[in-house]
Amino acid sequence: MDNKDNIEEFENLDQQESVEDQEKEEKQQLSREEELELKLSELNNKYLRLYSDFENYRKRTAKEKIELIDSSNRDLLSTFLPVVDDFERAIASNENTEDPAALKEGFLLIFNKINNIMEREGVKPMNALGKPFDVEYHEAITNIPAPKKSMKGKVIDVTEKGYFLKEKVLRYAKVIVGA
Repeated sequence: MDNKDNIEEFENLDQQESVEDQEKEEKQQLSREEELELKLSELNNKYLRLYSDFENYRKRTAKEKIELIDSSNRDLLSTFLPVVDDFERAIASNENTEDPAALKEGFLLIFNKINNIMEREGVKPMNALGKPFDVEYHEAITNIPAPKKSMKGKVIDVTEKGYFLKEKVLRYAKVIVGA
């Protein structure tokens, strides 16, 4: 019986160990699930913080862009204020002056001042007269018979000057084309 008892005891121990192993596995499974849930929670929090940071960044850059545009406009417009002052003085002196040469000289000075400001800002006039018509730079107002055969398809007259801002067209030249 002793042997039989030993065998039963051994089997009981084996079953007990098996039950303990199962309990350990279940605890490991639970702790693993808890660990995964914790990681998920951490990643979710990290995602929410990053999303919030990105939204704040997007709003801040949009605001900065608007402020930059406003600042650029303010700077450009402030350069034209002395020209406006000159025009006001020219209008006031026009009432008292009977000398057309002095008026013409005053308006030329103002015109040159405007051109200098535009040049400083990167605005350049387009030279279209006598050049072949190009839809990239010109807007045809009308076609008229060309005075010479060599002027067919070329700009005969410019009704409104075109301008470049740096290398891009700011305003297309309105032209009359020889047919």
